[in-house]
Formats: sequence, structure tokens, C-alpha cells
Amino acid sequence: MEKIKQFKEKVLENVSKVIVGKNDEIELLLTAFLAQGHILLEDLPGMGKTVMVRSFSKTLDLPFKRIQFTPDLLPGDITGISFYNQKEKEFEFRKGPLFANVILADEINRATPRTQAALLEAMEERQITVDGVTRKLSEPFIVLATQNPVETYGTFPLPEAQMDRFLMRISMGYPSLEEEKVILRQTLGNLLETLSSVVSEEELKILITEVKGVKCTDEVLSYLLQVVRATREDEEITMGVSPRGSIALFRASQVSAAFDGRDFMMPEDVKKMAPYVLNHRIVSEDAYGVASAMRKIEDLLTQVPVPLEEAGEDI
Repeated sequence: MEKIKQFKEKVLENVSKVIVGKNDEIELLLTAFLAQGHILLEDLPGMGKTVMVRSFSKTLDLPFKRIQFTPDLLPGDITGISFYNQKEKEFEFRKGPLFANVILADEINRATPRTQAALLEAMEERQITVDGVTRKLSEPFIVLATQNPVETYGTFPLPEAQMDRFLMRISMGYPSLEEEKVILRQTLGNLLETLSSVVSEEELKILITEVKGVKCTDEVLSYLLQVVRATREDEEITMGVSPRGSIALFRASQVSAAFDGRDFMMPEDVKKMAPYVLNHRIVSEDAYGVASAMRKIEDLLTQVPVPLEEAGEDI
């Protein structure tokens, strides 16, 4: 797992040339990528979400597409359409922007529910179906969606089924005074265009496979499930985490362990990932935004006993 740890450090170093003071967020983005999940970036406009995603795709040398979601955007605008080619006298399929590796779904909650639903199959099954024909999407594949948490005019809130497709929901937050000084100085040059890749697509696929080999003892697995079950039993939470959320937490914890150079999971990996992976999967009047929902999950973590490090059955 040392190779994955070194890979993480190279990505952080490279993206940090453009994105200042956001190493934690970059690491979470990389975690979702290696766990083959997707991320919802919920933050105010102008926080650097788009630049971070573009820097990430250039660092990994993967095709990138940005989709600006608007109320008039149609499902075919993102999946692609079948059209009749009069010259060839047959129907042809014109691929939409989803046929890339890194997708930025900008302001996803501005699109209608019908268009939002077009992403469900792509995010879950890595394929799209148009006119009865199913086509596989590029691998690896990640959707990074953004939405403004305070603007409601002209928006369509994401339904729980859509939210559950995201591995994580995170927020970037404001930079510090010193970080903002560096950002202002960087505007004098175009660092993004000079950014180089640090890994090939084939190497990425190997790393994703290696992450799946991270083991988990029965004790740690039970701890993970107890954390998830705590969200279902809490009286203040009206909807707890689904089994899909359990799988997401397991995969993210595997990556966390690999980033530390380990081939086995520890309770600390579960505790580290739980606030980011579970915060958008609970429904509670007191835990609506990213920060409040994360605090709720962190509070639940204090109530679940942590198992002692003992040898057990690996899975």
C-alpha cells in the first residue's frame, strides 16, 4: 500500500500548486475517486470548486467535461441523443458529456428533477440507456456536483435517492487571510494551464484494484455497522443511513487505510470517514447543512463503543 500513499502525496503536491490551503478537501476528492464514488460540493459561489475539479482532472490526466445545469437542460443534453443521418440513411448516436472520466455537474440543483434523474443510472451503474440501448461509460468515472446551499430561487432540491448516490458531501469553506493573499498573487499567472499529470490511466486502474484488497476484521466491520445503525435508532433522525451508505463508508475507509500505507482497516478509518460519507444520508430538522449534519454524525460516533485492536476474521 506504500505505492498508494506515495500517489496521494504526489496528487496533493501537484493540485496544491493551484488550490491553496485545501489539502483535506483534495484528499477527500481523491478518496472518493479511488473508492469509485462521487462527491457533492455544497458551498457558496466563488470558493474555487470548479478550479479544484479541473486541477484534479489534469493531475490524473483524465478527460474532463463541465455541464452547466439549468432549468432548460434536457436529459439528452448530458447523456447524448440518437439522430437520423440522412447521408448514411441510418440512426447514429451522438455522445453527450457524460462520456468522460471526470464530470463537473455545476449547480446540479438548478436542473429539473427529470434531468437530475438522468444521472442516476450513470452514477450507480456506470452506463446510460438511450432509446432502449445501453452504453457503458468510461472507466474510471466520477461525478463532482456543486450546489449553492443558500440560494433557493430557481432551484430543485435533490431527492434523497439522488443524494444517496454521492459517496460524500463536503464544503470547502473560506480561506484564511494568508491563504487568500496567496490566491490573489496567483491571479497574475495561469497556473492551471501549466499543471502536469502525475499518473497514467492504466496506473490509476491498478491503484483502484489494490484499494479493494484492503482487509477488515470482523470487529471493525461490526463497529462500522454499529455506527450506521446508530443513525437509524437516533430519535432526532427521521431517516437513517441505507445499506448503500454502509457500503460507501466501507469503501472510503479502505482508501483511508491505504493512504496510511496499511492493507487493513482500523476503527480510526471509520471514524475519519463517517462524517463526510454519512452527513448527507440522514434526514433531521437539526442537521440540514453540511456542518450541522457532520456535527450530528460526530456526536453519534462518541456514543458507539470503539473495539479493541485484536486479531479476527478478515473479509
